[in-house]
Amino acid sequence: MKHHGDHVLIVDDDQDICMLLSILMKKEGFTCHIAHDGETALKMVQSQMPDVLLLDLKMPGMDGMEVLQEIKKMDSDLPVVLITGHADIAGSVAAIKAGAYDYLAKPFEHRNVVRVVRRALDLRKSRCRRDFKQISADDDLRVKMGPSDAISRIICEVNRVAQSNFSVVIQGETGAGKELIARAIHQRSERGQGAFIPVDCGAIPETLIESELFGYQKGAFTGAEAPKMGKIEAAKGGTLFLDEISNFPANAQPKLLRALQDKMICRLGATSPVPIDVRLLAATNQELHTLVTAGLMRQDLYFRLNEFSITVPPLRERKEDIPYLAKRFLDITNRELKKKVKNFSEGALELLFSYTWPGNVRQLRSAIRRAVLLAEDLITEKHLEIKRVSVPGLAFTPRVQGMPWQEMPLKEIVRLSVDSVEREILIQALKFTRGNKAKAARLLHIDYKTIHTKVKQFGIGILGGDYDKTKG
Repeated sequence: MKHHGDHVLIVDDDQDICMLLSILMKKEGFTCHIAHDGETALKMVQSQMPDVLLLDLKMPGMDGMEVLQEIKKMDSDLPVVLITGHADIAGSVAAIKAGAYDYLAKPFEHRNVVRVVRRALDLRKSRCRRDFKQISADDDLRVKMGPSDAISRIICEVNRVAQSNFSVVIQGETGAGKELIARAIHQRSERGQGAFIPVDCGAIPETLIESELFGYQKGAFTGAEAPKMGKIEAAKGGTLFLDEISNFPANAQPKLLRALQDKMICRLGATSPVPIDVRLLAATNQELHTLVTAGLMRQDLYFRLNEFSITVPPLRERKEDIPYLAKRFLDITNRELKKKVKNFSEGALELLFSYTWPGNVRQLRSAIRRAVLLAEDLITEKHLEIKRVSVPGLAFTPRVQGMPWQEMPLKEIVRLSVDSVEREILIQALKFTRGNKAKAARLLHIDYKTIHTKVKQFGIGILGGDYDKTKG
């Protein structure tokens, strides 16, 4: 079987061995690359991503063991086949313990080389198939939420908890993406083929919450003309997602807790219980422990829900996601409306960055959809219909410079105080723009020459002065 497109990197300081192996591999349909030392091999692994590595154990400079250790740091799944002399077999065994896939002893038979390389490739591909589902899921969540480090951390937490049966509390402001996180946990779990049943605890009247969750029998109350399955029962074998759990009525909490502990429910009006098998995920825009302190949530229910927690930061705290999400919503709305709005003006992007987004991603999506509807070629500030706000971080308390008993004239005190305030504003604006004076000038509605002059006048060091001290 020919392995067209599979890449083999041969690393050996012996040029004749490299040539021999290269001819053999090409005959089998492999694409070959050659390196004669360890440093070159590591660079090629980074840039060319081979599928199998044939690595000589004894080389000048970095030897095979050192190269193996570095490669495992870069790509732990890359199969490494060691090339060794008869006397080095003990070293080869040690290398296998360190992560090598197999070894070839010189002089080697051609058939044996091909067999080992093919097996290594099969291993590589099986690992890729094993990881594909996980990688696809990670990419899907990153596509929907953004490329920031904060979202990467959340993805790690989702992967960590998904395979367990822990109850999870997902905390974050309204519109931050809590349900996306819940659905990701469900999809990656062993319950992923089961139902995902969302319940908005804030949208169901207190008098109906029990019948909605637990269901009822015919005749259980006036108007119950037929039996109805509750949400908990409907989620059997899957996941129940209680959104805005902070709104869950206090009088229904004991029954929910009992159902979770006993894994049994009883429909309203029924006499016999029904076994349930559900995983519980809950979302809240409030700190649940404060509700416990205020007596609005049972402590035992809180502990039962909060076996693991994930916090979704608001959009204003992960600004690097804003341009990505804005462009994503622009592209989606273009397809929906069959329009060709190209991008955002610089002023529009600055406005997107400076706005605090109290409604988070949901509000951003609505703003971009409306802007695409209004715009023809480019989205500008006027299309966004949101108000420019003060730059986050520019809140400060003015310091009065000079005091009357210092016999300083009032005019001089005012001048020094104004300079102090102006300097503080400039420092914080530069902190916000990461030292970009042009952006800071636009945010403060002054020209570049003015900000350049004032930075020099006030001695604000962009690379090692007052501005640097504000970093972090």
